[in-house]
Amino acid sequence: MISIKNISKWYGSFQVLTDCSTEVKKGEVVVVCGPSGSGKSTIIKCVNALEPFQKGEINVDGISVGDPKTDLPKLRSRIGMVFQNFELFPHLSVTENLTLAQIKVLGRTPDAARDKGLKLLDRVGLMAHKDKFPGQLSGGQQQRVAIARALSMDPIAMLFDEPTSALDPEMINEVLDVMVQLAQEGMTMMVVTHEMGFAKRVAHRVIFMDAGKIIEDCTKDDFFGAPRSERAQLFLSKILHH
Repeated sequence: MISIKNISKWYGSFQVLTDCSTEVKKGEVVVVCGPSGSGKSTIIKCVNALEPFQKGEINVDGISVGDPKTDLPKLRSRIGMVFQNFELFPHLSVTENLTLAQIKVLGRTPDAARDKGLKLLDRVGLMAHKDKFPGQLSGGQQQRVAIARALSMDPIAMLFDEPTSALDPEMINEVLDVMVQLAQEGMTMMVVTHEMGFAKRVAHRVIFMDAGKIIEDCTKDDFFGAPRSERAQLFLSKILHH
């Protein structure tokens, strides 16, 4: 579903990604972790061309992300993206947030878009809040709306960029529960997160990055059992003991 081959990226003279390669199969859940500044958010943003890359190749469902001829808005409409800070439109109601892109990008009728949006809002447990504005919701609720909005576009894969890092601790589980459910239903997912409990529960594979490189790319059991690199062992010892 997602193929990343020898991706390198620079900001000016600073190299943020160095020869990164991996792939995500249909229905696979891959967790990307690593210390701050390791390049994990950058690599996930390269997948749907929110960040350009200078070298290498990324294909999503057979479509080349870096090809200048590729219709990026159309491609992005097929790859759901959930950000750290929700990125909802503050001046639009929850229902309007869920329907806008369906109408503008997919060409759905307002009625069809509303039906789809409300069905997904119900799925993330927020039907009672359909007429509210994002500012009237908690962070966890806003993030669940953001997930419902991404799902309303019928994506072939979902990318999550630290979806719980801006949330209060008690709100984290309500978002992770929705993500666990998605994973169990077979959604193809790449998730940048520090939530190792989530990784242990639903990831098929774990990618560990450090200083712009993929250091480990292995099954969940191998990663938590005995990571091969010292850097991953150090990372886990810090993150699992707190």
